[in-house]
Amino acid sequence: MTPRRPPRRESAPSISTPDAEPAASVELDPRKAAILNAVVAEYIDTAQPVGSAHVTHSPGIEVSSATVRSEMAALEREGYLVQPHTSAGRIPTDRGYRFFVDHLANPGRLGPEQRQQVRQFFAHVHGEVEDLLSRTSGLLANLTDYASVVVAPGHDAASVLSVQLVGLAPRRALLVVVLDDGAVEKALVDLSSDADEPLLTAVAARLTTSWRGRALGSPAGDEISGDPTTDAVARRALAEFAKMAGAGESEHVFVGGSSHMAGAFDAVETVRSVLSILEQQLVVVELIEDVLDRGLSVAIGTEHGFEPLASCALVVAPVSVEGEPVGTIGVLGPTRMHYPRALAAVQVVGEQLGAHLQRVVAGHEREAADER
Repeated sequence: MTPRRPPRRESAPSISTPDAEPAASVELDPRKAAILNAVVAEYIDTAQPVGSAHVTHSPGIEVSSATVRSEMAALEREGYLVQPHTSAGRIPTDRGYRFFVDHLANPGRLGPEQRQQVRQFFAHVHGEVEDLLSRTSGLLANLTDYASVVVAPGHDAASVLSVQLVGLAPRRALLVVVLDDGAVEKALVDLSSDADEPLLTAVAARLTTSWRGRALGSPAGDEISGDPTTDAVARRALAEFAKMAGAGESEHVFVGGSSHMAGAFDAVETVRSVLSILEQQLVVVELIEDVLDRGLSVAIGTEHGFEPLASCALVVAPVSVEGEPVGTIGVLGPTRMHYPRALAAVQVVGEQLGAHLQRVVAGHEREAADER
């Protein structure tokens, strides 16, 4: 994950952004607001159209069933509710969900067991950054029961902390490049002649001195010493540097919990469409970037402007290290999403992931300092 977002690629799949930003919810009077919130909360819990009898038993509703029916009819006329069948109760529209989200008293709070699960996960997770991000997507999916997405930009803009060359055979070495975003890049280097450990160590030290603090994708600098044997090894290592930078130009997308989609939608075709889109990394990246660029943390239904996901809601948050954005996490589910829980999970996991990455970076910096 890097502290800089790469420029958007013109060749990326097009996402049609609505002509206008999602309209701010019109203020409803307290009674209508309480009834609407009760309908949304009940529908989220049951997935069944909500009738006036259920609403009258909701906390804060102290009016007759006839009054509730009248207010629900008014909310339908105003576009907050819809009645799927004449004899059925009502369900929220995207506008109704938007009002509900915009008027949440707080983003929700994870339960004690879930908070403990997050703490234990980040206390014991180890391994390379890519594995961490993949496992984090699984954690977020388990906490929310929705599909989760973790997006990490490529490593081409990350700065080099240290370079190591480890001999594997007389003419083969392992190049290890530690970056300041916590990532560790590795590549095999085939050499033109035998190279012992002292030679590899000397080349690695020279490369570290030349590259420390520079972006992995920057041009080569003063790595040539004038010694033919040393320079031959350095040139082979530099060729792998170029390949690393080229491979790191695009974002890495980690999707977890795709299996949750089967139970989230009634229509099989909707499930297939959502799963197909989750497999298209460029589409996912463009969708999330567009939502963040518009200053949103929640995009509901058609708000995100991507028709195949019109029945979905997306909750996203940036992941930061020392105040710098290094990636994004989010959950994708039906518009009938448990928004308080999703917002709480994304916030907590995002904060813990950023703190963990900062510890990883600090550890690499200490190791690099010790080598110097």
